Amino acid sequence: MTVQKAIRLLNVPPYDVRRVLLDPRALPAWNPAFHTLDGPAHATTDVAYPITVRGGLTGNWEYTAIADQRIDTAWHVPGFRETAVWLLEPHDGGTLVTHEFRHAGPLAGILRQAFRGVAELRLDRLTQRASRFEAPAFAGARNEHTIEYQGRRS
Repeated sequence: MTVQKAIRLLNVPPYDVRRVLLDPRALPAWNPAFHTLDGPAHATTDVAYPITVRGGLTGNWEYTAIADQRIDTAWHVPGFRETAVWLLEPHDGGTLVTHEFRHAGPLAGILRQAFRGVAELRLDRLTQRASRFEAPAFAGARNEHTIEYQGRRS
């Protein structure tokens, strides 16, 4: 089993970080390991989103838990499984993000070196993606928006 963890303070409010993490169909736009991801447009727990990953392998990706400050995901293809957590802590107008993932399966051992540093790369891409959202016209605007998702709340 391979485990990686990275922590970074993003100069992006938690609302915008959650917008990126809870937009399943946009995942291939900022995670180059995924070529395609299909399924509901809104984040939904325990729904299998069909994926095609680098190398042409197919499998499923899912949200396993969605809470205000924690989002858990998992994906698998034949011979490989990843479980991941994103912890979001508001911090001085930004977000302290902890990203940890675990890999299991025969391909995980073979690909261990290829995944070195990937937690940090994901935080880089998350920062770039979340930074694209425009600032609200007034400070209270973020409190008037909600992120829609279906499924159970953890």
